[in-house]
Amino acid sequence: MTTYRVGGVAALYVEINDESALEAVCTAVSASGVGVLIVGKGSNLLVADAGYSGLAVHLSDGYAEISIDTGLVAAGGATAYPVLARRCVAAGLGGMEWAVGIPGSVGGAVKMNAGGHGAETKDRLASARVVALGGGDAQPRQLSAAQLEFSYRHSVIGQRDLVLAATFELEPRDPGEGAERLSEIVRWRRENQPGGQNAGSVFTNPPGDSAGRLIDSIGMRGFRIGTAAVSEKHANFIQADSGGSADDVRRVIDAVRAAVAQRTGVELAIEVRWISD
Repeated sequence: MTTYRVGGVAALYVEINDESALEAVCTAVSASGVGVLIVGKGSNLLVADAGYSGLAVHLSDGYAEISIDTGLVAAGGATAYPVLARRCVAAGLGGMEWAVGIPGSVGGAVKMNAGGHGAETKDRLASARVVALGGGDAQPRQLSAAQLEFSYRHSVIGQRDLVLAATFELEPRDPGEGAERLSEIVRWRRENQPGGQNAGSVFTNPPGDSAGRLIDSIGMRGFRIGTAAVSEKHANFIQADSGGSADDVRRVIDAVRAAVAQRTGVELAIEVRWISD
């Protein structure tokens, strides 16, 4: 369930497909005190080979509906960001074209303020519907963009907060113009970023610089430990071999981070979430 396609299993798993299931899960988590891992599209997770001893929670397609009313677009937390981008363009709305290149869900994108191509989720988000798992209150809260306190790849949404839906404010745009922008973004990503087993950018960009440039500048493109290596195509991507080890990926991350700090003085912040007991 992660784009790395390596790592261990979760001890427990539940899929939420409607509000009654949501209430039941909230009650069970509160009563048991079990650890919770919320999994969307898995495009920003690296799970240790030893696995996770708690409960993995996943929203099903019941939370992937999209509703468009004039310039307001409501999307369920399980909605794939590229799907949302294409639906908005088809409806003659602009402002979310960049999301076609983000391989995550609406919920994950809101949580981490996902962005790309000069835009971020916060730029268009009006509000999000969020519930805290295990907080003793199964009542979802409607939070405005201001209440979410967005910053670079960050929001106030916690690790046990589940984003059920989000509403975006967009503007009219010619569908042909939007479709052309979608094609440009998809083409750029294919030309500049690797496919295969990875989770996109491993490190956030330091102020005024690029993590990929720093890694490349110290000659670590292609650096390998076991079944994981820094991408030859983009130095801020770390690739896992088919059937490889999540722990090897983590070792490469740690080695790259240490080398960059030692040789450039820059402490890179890790964007990928490491899941381990």
